Amino acid sequence: MSSDPEFDGVSPLTEAKKSRVLMVGAGGIGCELLKNLVLTGFGETHIVDLDTIDLSNLNRQFLFRQEHIKKSKALVATEAAQKFNPNVKIVPYHANIKDPQFNIEWFSSFRIVFNALDNLEARRHVNKMCLAANVPLIESGTTGFNGQVQVIKKGVTACYDCTAKETPKSFPVCTIRSTPSQPIHCIVWGKSYLLNEIFGTSEDESAFDHTTDADNAKEIEELKRESEALRSIRQSVGTPEFSEALFQKVFNTDIVRLRSMEDMWKSRKPPEPLDYKVLMEKASNLDKEAVVEDQQKVWTLEENLIVFNDSLDRLSKRVMESKAAGQDAVITFDKDDEDTLDFVAASANIRSTLFGIDRKSKFDIKQMAGNIIPAIATTNAIVAGLCVLEAFKVLKGQYSQAKEIFLTPFATQRLLGSDKAREPNPACPVCSSFQIRSLVDFSKATLNDFVEDFVKEELGYGEKEFAISTEVGIIYDPDETDNLEKKLSELGIKSDSFLTITDEDDELVNVVVALSESKEPLEDKPVKGIFSSEKKIEIPAKPKQPATETNGAASDSPPLVVSLTKPTDGVTPAKRSHPDSEEGIAKKVKTIAAGADEEGDIVIVDDAPLDAGGSSSEGAIVIDD
Repeated sequence: MSSDPEFDGVSPLTEAKKSRVLMVGAGGIGCELLKNLVLTGFGETHIVDLDTIDLSNLNRQFLFRQEHIKKSKALVATEAAQKFNPNVKIVPYHANIKDPQFNIEWFSSFRIVFNALDNLEARRHVNKMCLAANVPLIESGTTGFNGQVQVIKKGVTACYDCTAKETPKSFPVCTIRSTPSQPIHCIVWGKSYLLNEIFGTSEDESAFDHTTDADNAKEIEELKRESEALRSIRQSVGTPEFSEALFQKVFNTDIVRLRSMEDMWKSRKPPEPLDYKVLMEKASNLDKEAVVEDQQKVWTLEENLIVFNDSLDRLSKRVMESKAAGQDAVITFDKDDEDTLDFVAASANIRSTLFGIDRKSKFDIKQMAGNIIPAIATTNAIVAGLCVLEAFKVLKGQYSQAKEIFLTPFATQRLLGSDKAREPNPACPVCSSFQIRSLVDFSKATLNDFVEDFVKEELGYGEKEFAISTEVGIIYDPDETDNLEKKLSELGIKSDSFLTITDEDDELVNVVVALSESKEPLEDKPVKGIFSSEKKIEIPAKPKQPATETNGAASDSPPLVVSLTKPTDGVTPAKRSHPDSEEGIAKKVKTIAAGADEEGDIVIVDDAPLDAGGSSSEGAIVIDD
């Protein structure tokens, strides 16, 4: 990995002025990074961010002001940063990086891509697109006081998926539905079940662990029956009886049913059902506005009922207005949506009361349901600066000097720890594959065309047995040939889809084919590879795993590279020894799985205090909205 001679003796600042770069994410790291890119003089910077500015962003995202709340982050950041250096070009997109317009060809137009993202799926998507486009990616993230910067170059350094990310925790259905014991259980119930049943598209059990034991099977059947009852209540949205009907169903009828299961309560206290009319009498003299506005107070049971009713009124009004306008009336949870947050907070607290669990303030529930991990402005600034320093090495082609840098202020060694960039992991499910691109005429191309003309002929599989799969699942293998005559478009395959070819004999590495729509009609065949016709395509063989000694016995398992210790979601602590590391000391490696300063769908699951890095000791749960 030597320096590219094309850039020897050339100033990286000169290269920066000629460079067209992409920054994905305009939050805490993104604001600092954009400022750095503009002041450094990068000639053209494109910004993609789907989010809008919230009041909670203003303490660390310094390009934004009070008057910018509810406006696009990408657009406002562009307007603010352009004043720093009018000589550079900034192009904003208020959009999702997964949108079709951001295809492989578009990614290929950039010299460097910078990730300043907050969620796992988006990071994996950008990682995959950069590998397919063969564009270097500088990945970064922060969680509290901790941060990380990593250079990713196809075939040269490890990619984002070379290190396994901590699997988010899920809960059994029976815990969430019948035997909650922590505030988070009730929050999950309110957010992923109750809100979705009444105002969402369909029943959502994504946060629940669907094991096949008899208890869970019974619970799922009961869940279906209760869903039918809730759907009938859903029909009364907007009527005066709606709030009472919903309250009586979930906080009385369902609780009475649970209490009837005597075996369930032999070792725990049974929940206490509530009566709507009795509780309303006690709450009749409360000031609704004062209760709703106090986010720091732990509301009493009666106050939670007031908020429950008020939030239902607001949500019902939104549904009725959407229906009247002929629009989609679906409402999903958003931590910055006061209506949904109030409903989830009140519902969770009422349910907590039933089961003898401590109630939480709206402020705390927002933090738990919205993954608001303490964000440190100085951490974002340091990480953004490190991104630009690593970018200089990329501009000069000096990947041998690229580092993985870890900001760990509470480590025993030093504030900034660095290691040489890791080599690609041979077992990585993403970058270990042989990647190739193809042009497709989607108006004509069938799966059989792809199999016969491209895989067998152009890639040289011939009579080898192989399988083809999409992100959804297998669409072809030697025993599954029903789809051969179907057009690729009929199978949901379109431009910028990825198809994975797997050798059934397990001799060749997987081949990932990125499909691009041909702008002109293809001659002879509707599928054609994008590669030099002078060079024969050779699919690499799978590397053999070296045998290792384990207690004197040989083992075929690959040597352990990363040893995970106490797992958290924001940062996965590990230790990695490196033969060339300073004084031979194994430095602490922290792989950022979710940024601290942008709020995703991750929720801290335990009541233990956060450590100095803003990380919990118990793990996390992903709740898909």
